[in-house]
Amino acid sequence: MTDRLYFTESDEANALIASDPMALLVGFALDQQVTVQKAFSGPLALRERLGAVDAATLASADLEPVFRTPPAIHRFPGSMAQRVHDLAVHVRDHYDGDAARVWTEAADGDELRANLAALPGFGEMKIKALGAVLAKRFGVEAARDLVPWHPTLGDVDSPQALAEYQAAKRVHKAEWSKARARS
Repeated sequence: MTDRLYFTESDEANALIASDPMALLVGFALDQQVTVQKAFSGPLALRERLGAVDAATLASADLEPVFRTPPAIHRFPGSMAQRVHDLAVHVRDHYDGDAARVWTEAADGDELRANLAALPGFGEMKIKALGAVLAKRFGVEAARDLVPWHPTLGDVDSPQALAEYQAAKRVHKAEWSKARARS
């Protein structure tokens, strides 16, 4: 079990996403069209602005103004506020507000994949990335089958590892874009 995930420059944000399963899910929900650092700083910003980042608080709050307050929590504050709200409602309604139950109650990789796929805003890439984090950083056995062959945030265990991961991801995206342009 890790007490820090090195996804931001903030030690407080890194500790929050490692210790609070809902904060971790929110970070993954926000990890779209912004840097990893921005996405995973979001849960701390929400906690600072709302006083808590639990499913009940997020599900009952009007999140759009919270997301839009400068500095904005995400570059798409309206749509991401809705996504986080929907995620919180799902966790509240399906897991009695206990986000860790998404993985602790999964009997195997197939059930965990289904649980993650049911989360609003979680597609295949997020399922694999979160699966890798759960398997490699938290020892969740059911997540082992979800770990892809390529590097993910699950491989990030230091600020240097985050920089290396992001550099490799940029190269991969550039190569993928070139290949798409040729086809």
